[in-house]
Amino acid sequence: MNRWRADLDVLRAMLRGMPNSGPQQRRLEHFYSKQAADYDRFRQRLLPGRSELIASLPIALGARVVELGAGTGSNVGLFSPMQQRECQFELIDLCRPLLAEARRAHADKPNVRLIEGDAVTWQPDQPVDLVLMSYSLSMMPAPDLVVANAMRMLRPGGLLAVVDFYLSSAKAEPGRAQHSLAERLFWSRWFAHDGVVLGAERLALVQDACRESVLSERRHRLPYLPLLRVPYFLFRGQA
Repeated sequence: MNRWRADLDVLRAMLRGMPNSGPQQRRLEHFYSKQAADYDRFRQRLLPGRSELIASLPIALGARVVELGAGTGSNVGLFSPMQQRECQFELIDLCRPLLAEARRAHADKPNVRLIEGDAVTWQPDQPVDLVLMSYSLSMMPAPDLVVANAMRMLRPGGLLAVVDFYLSSAKAEPGRAQHSLAERLFWSRWFAHDGVVLGAERLALVQDACRESVLSERRHRLPYLPLLRVPYFLFRGQA
């Protein structure tokens, strides 16, 4: 029963949506403040592909990892146990309610640093091996500046890894997924209510930024919507 009540609270917050005006930090905090405690449990079913993407990354022990839009920091737990102990993680987010959850979860981990910062401007003190974005790029209002900033963080040969919802353009490139007009209209309006912008542009940005890349396009069944499948992608590229 507690699970259903928690789900109902999250769904109510999502139905209320994100304010469409004001600073991004204020909008995020208004949206997530009442669902932060149940954020991870609900989104484990909502946000697919994260563990698969992270498992595919050739990350050496001792690597420096930055996650932009890290939320509660739950993705740290998707790295291997050795990587969780030996890598250095810097988790960046603007939303203080989610960062508060992250601090509780990682209080005993000196190699995990939580930072309230903007993905457009924040920079590490030295180049890093991996920049990860997990269902965050689609919520960032200046994705071109975010991707450019992410690439500046990476050492030569470092990795950019992204998993996110998206929609194809009206005419997709040969060999790529083509989403129908009905899909593009439905999903773009559905997600816009919660401050998520879908479209081919964000995926094109990360592809253009990397000299070598691997892309996988998928679909996922959303909680409580068993007949609908939303498109998403997994991407990793090299600086």
